[in-house]
Amino acid sequence: MSADSLYTRMSEAPTTSFDVSLRPPAFTEFCGQEKVKERLLLMVQAAKLRGDVLDHVLLSGPPGLGKTTLANIIANAVGHKLHTTSGPQIDKAGDLAGILTNIERGDVLFIDEIHRLAPAIEEYLYPAMEDFRLDIIIDQGPNARSIRLNLPKFTLVGATTRAGMLTGPLRSRFGLVNRLDYYSVEELCRILQRSAGILDIDLAAEGAVAIGRRSRGTPRVANALLRWVRDFAQVRADGRITDAVAQAALDMIDIDDDGLDEMDKRLLETMIYKFNGGPVGLGSLAVAVGEDESTIEDVHEPFLILQGYIKRTPRGREALPAAYAKIGASPAGAQGSLPL
Repeated sequence: MSADSLYTRMSEAPTTSFDVSLRPPAFTEFCGQEKVKERLLLMVQAAKLRGDVLDHVLLSGPPGLGKTTLANIIANAVGHKLHTTSGPQIDKAGDLAGILTNIERGDVLFIDEIHRLAPAIEEYLYPAMEDFRLDIIIDQGPNARSIRLNLPKFTLVGATTRAGMLTGPLRSRFGLVNRLDYYSVEELCRILQRSAGILDIDLAAEGAVAIGRRSRGTPRVANALLRWVRDFAQVRADGRITDAVAQAALDMIDIDDDGLDEMDKRLLETMIYKFNGGPVGLGSLAVAVGEDESTIEDVHEPFLILQGYIKRTPRGREALPAAYAKIGASPAGAQGSLPL
């Protein structure tokens, strides 16, 4: 398996049994995102003091940072059931009505990728969020009639990887937007040590640092890499994950010390050698490296921008000096063939 396909699966795949077993059940066990965690905990405590239902919550940020985990924690904290769905799964108003009519007072409805809700579904969702009622149109033409369903007061937790694609009316009904940021190596090390304890893995502190440094600031990636390194250590070492074992395991899937994989480096090389450092459009870049545009934009590009290798401009993507240094190219006269 190539490293880029591994990253794509880790960043885009829905919840797996491996992920679920490692999800912290409470705020006290959730590592990182201190400001977001503090705000959410305060909101939960305030709702309990009032004897009221928690206000709606919007979570935004790149994939794998803990939005689904926080939704589970919120449901546990308020002591009510969690109902889970995603934007693309709700095709018709009847789908939404079926979900909402099964909710009890205080329950939490989690909609992942909420920015992908159809506009018509959003219109039905607005009164459900504000007035806790649902007006459904039945039949068409002269026989059309509206049925009003009164709903119990509930909490909607929306998660999005693209907050900018949310419509203004939907965003305003959430109030504060809680944005999740990438994790530090120290935070990832604590997450890895917790995961290692749950999975009964012998993980040395330096081994955790080696994995955390290459995890792209993302707990989901860190946990997936931990599983790979565990398998490597069991087969080619004595089962203990040290710095050397972790580095050998990650080198085997072409992930370097900075967390860049094969596709990341191919993107940088293509921008520099084929397009003279840019600017280059996303479509041209995708064709040149043989990768889907959405995968580049959602999986690879955020990390490369965060680390200062590339930047977006109105004319396209441009390689920064760090990209030239990374692949050992000179900014002057970079145009030419890709290195063999």
